[in-house]
Amino acid sequence: MQSNDASHPSTKVLPDAGSNLTKKAQVADMFNNIAGNYDFLNHFLSLGIDKGWRKKAIAEVAAIRPEKILDVATGTGDLAIAALQARPKKIIGVDIADQMLEVGRKKIIAKNLSDTITLQHGDSESMPFESDSFDAVTCAYGVRNFEHLEAGLKEMNRVLRKGGKLVILEFSHPKKFPVKQVYRFYFRFVLPTLGKLVSKHSRAYTYLPESVMAFPEGDQFCSILSRCGFREAKARPLTFGITTLYTAVK
Repeated sequence: MQSNDASHPSTKVLPDAGSNLTKKAQVADMFNNIAGNYDFLNHFLSLGIDKGWRKKAIAEVAAIRPEKILDVATGTGDLAIAALQARPKKIIGVDIADQMLEVGRKKIIAKNLSDTITLQHGDSESMPFESDSFDAVTCAYGVRNFEHLEAGLKEMNRVLRKGGKLVILEFSHPKKFPVKQVYRFYFRFVLPTLGKLVSKHSRAYTYLPESVMAFPEGDQFCSILSRCGFREAKARPLTFGITTLYTAVK
């Protein structure tokens, strides 16, 4: 399993290349450090477009009328909260960064959503759920951070019921002029500068563009999903290809 992961360049991109910690530990530490500013930066640096991306993702989920949804790498719970539009009975979000989860729990309490949404600590490669226990599994901008990409995807497949739906949002690379050139300039120079200024974290918003550039996208990622047990994997570019909406079925 991990031998396949080793072939994916994204697994070798680390928040801190000089650290002796595993990628998983580094990612958890990074997100714990920026948790307080994460939501603001997420919406500000994406110019608010991220909200529309989540709506499109949840529209895919809603199509199968799920009763139980799992949101992997849930962070502060934005996609889990958006998933209420699919009218499920239960939503569970898991993440390895406890401070991100704390921010998410406060939002859920403030919105009086605790009866439907639960956020808990969980490792994407070894989740504490029975096989075939969710109607839909979602993940927004998290698979890029997996230490072992295919191990995490296979675990998502395991907990999804047969016929259930996988929905993933991930950053990608615009291909057409001039969006491609503007995007690269913004991602490489503007975003890291603003991110560092607000979050006070020297690497978090440098790691972001590096990890995006290394991540397998489009047909390549769909092939990986198929190899991990999913069927009907599709890639749908959004907003000139800045992000991609992936769907698949177990």
